[in-house]
Amino acid sequence: MKTPAQKNTSGRQVGVVGTSRTSDGLVRRLNRVLLGGAAIGVLLFLILPVLIVIPMSFSESSSLRFPPQGFSLRWYVQVFTDSGWLTAMRTSLVLAVLSSTLALALGSLGAYGLARGTFKGRDLLQSNFIAPLIIPSVILAVALYLVLAMTSMLGTFTGLLLAHTLLGVPYVVLIMTVAIRSFDVSIEQVAFTLGAPWRTMFLKVLLPNLLPSAAAAWIFAFVTSFDEVIVTNFISGTYETVPKKMFNELILQINPAITAIASILIFISIVLMLLMAKLRFRAP
Repeated sequence: MKTPAQKNTSGRQVGVVGTSRTSDGLVRRLNRVLLGGAAIGVLLFLILPVLIVIPMSFSESSSLRFPPQGFSLRWYVQVFTDSGWLTAMRTSLVLAVLSSTLALALGSLGAYGLARGTFKGRDLLQSNFIAPLIIPSVILAVALYLVLAMTSMLGTFTGLLLAHTLLGVPYVVLIMTVAIRSFDVSIEQVAFTLGAPWRTMFLKVLLPNLLPSAAAAWIFAFVTSFDEVIVTNFISGTYETVPKKMFNELILQINPAITAIASILIFISIVLMLLMAKLRFRAP
């Protein structure tokens, strides 16, 4: 049986523990509120230019003004009736589709070798694959300019395609390496045991299970190619993509049609990023 003194001591201990838990809960809630506020602040800072550009694309004014004056689709009509913009859009789409497809094929093979290989120098080879992500774009553009000039491909569509493929391969390698490593290698070994050649195993066993990751990698390479401007300016010659034309238009004059094409690109990028996020969520 406890004495009154013991009961009082026990009661004080329970009170202290309860107060401590309450204070810890308040601190955790405060931390969550502060973290959420900081995240919202950073998000608003990043999307603020988008929130400004999109309303300006529907302005009636012939100059860039915010807030926009009136409502009009004149700048969208100008973009879709201008042969220069249509040609640039077609060039960007064809270039992005071809380069991302080529990057997916080459990057997937490279990723498989990196994920399953045990050879010496694998880490060095992986660093070489992701080097375009680390090297500044200007330096990479100068290097590509020199190489393409020496091979007589400077200013050609083939040279531009190879350059954009080079820019997309690192993203494919990073995504596909993780996906391949997460795939159970014993399934591949069973296919080999049953007599399947490597090509059959890759196309009928491995690739179907990696389709969500492969699609996400392709989208990433597509967006990278479609938005590229620095390397394109150095090596494209007479070929004009949408980002390059936007850059040139801003140098010559402030044309409000820029806001319309920028809004279109923002919409395309958002749709592709949402699709990529959904595919990555379904990836193994």
